[in-house]
Amino acid sequence: MLQQTQVKTVIPYWERWMRELPDIAALAAAPEQRVLKLWEGLGYYTRVRNLQKAAQQIVAEHAGQFPRDCDAVLALPGVGRYTAGAITSIAFNAPAPILDGNVIRVLTRLFDIRENPRDKPTNDLLWHLATQLVQAAFNFQPSTFNSQLLLSGPCSALNQSLMELGATLCTPQNAKCPQCPLRSHCAARREGRVDELPNLGPRAAATAREFHAFVVEQDGEFLVTQRPARGVNAGLWEFPNLEVTGATRPPPDSLKQLLQITARCEPLCEVKHTITRYHITQRVFRVRSAAAADGIPTDTRWLGLAELHALPFTSAHRRILRRLATGS
Repeated sequence: MLQQTQVKTVIPYWERWMRELPDIAALAAAPEQRVLKLWEGLGYYTRVRNLQKAAQQIVAEHAGQFPRDCDAVLALPGVGRYTAGAITSIAFNAPAPILDGNVIRVLTRLFDIRENPRDKPTNDLLWHLATQLVQAAFNFQPSTFNSQLLLSGPCSALNQSLMELGATLCTPQNAKCPQCPLRSHCAARREGRVDELPNLGPRAAATAREFHAFVVEQDGEFLVTQRPARGVNAGLWEFPNLEVTGATRPPPDSLKQLLQITARCEPLCEVKHTITRYHITQRVFRVRSAAAADGIPTDTRWLGLAELHALPFTSAHRRILRRLATGS
């Protein structure tokens, strides 16, 4: 949940999740739509699908017990090198390296690494340095550590410290160098390059995309569709919509193309959101038509408001549903 999401956003999701799915076996056995509903609003839904697949693999291959070995953790669906290293070093004090945005910033400044860390040779170098550091921590004798650190272990303490240092002192802008415990060792500080590192290169330009979305109502029910089982937001629900980026077509034409409905389109709301580098605008229209049932696609369903609230919606369309239900 904390991947690409702030702690304050995650807390209520975490609490609700743990009430509903308190252990690995419960997650492994839960219906997918229930799992998606609990995740609704966090976005990046591939994370939760992989989370459930990982739970199922742990039940099948590890008797329901989370593995302690880094390679076994890395073999779980959705777990990459950073996540495996973070879990096994922090939870089990394994000498496994980590490399996230905060750690990259600390290491590029500490060692004055001026190449783009996204380039493979530089990224490999950073992983090598992170490995050397955590291995050195693992080889320290316990007596060299403050007793409070021994609760987690030196590898756990080191990796958490690197992440915390990047989050609190070695920040992207206005780094707090005078307070940094590594200031006397930092090559970028000596060279006056702190503000130049890491060298991430130019950011990709944002792309604007526009959609027409339709809230089609008939006899107190609304038309919705489920996204395909593969691809972005797979298995989630949304109101019928059509991308119109770069086009000047009126909404009734989009409605006709999408649903074979000819009807008046009343503006309902406008929803703006961002996914990676895309700035998306959903222009939403309400359609009331007694003839709406004629010729609609077979992959759509008519459902009442209570039924809609029980389904997992994409984030943007959940906002449309909220507007529909509350008028605000």
